[in-house]
Amino acid sequence: MSASAKNDKMIKLEINAEDLLPHQVRLIKSMNAMLVQVLNAEDEEQYFEGSAELMRLSAAIIKEAQFTERLMTKDNIPYAEQALEYSMDVLSDYVSKARVVNYDN
Repeated sequence: MSASAKNDKMIKLEINAEDLLPHQVRLIKSMNAMLVQVLNAEDEEQYFEGSAELMRLSAAIIKEAQFTERLMTKDNIPYAEQALEYSMDVLSDYVSKARVVNYDN
């Protein structure tokens, strides 16, 4: 395979992890790996289990956001839980209305 053909098959993501904690970086790496696994799933179990794991990782990333730590000490408001509940409501609306968001131009 030529170098240009190989480059056409690669997506390079750059994330500034300067302000992220090591476990946050691991969550991002795990989520990217699971995303690729779901997109390439070859059987039903792999697709469904991978999809559930992808959603679990998304929730973990939301819960581990530094936003929640900074504000939690001031307000005692469970922002992570509220953000997850809101996200689930929005996701449920998308699923029930069979709406699919298309980000392609």
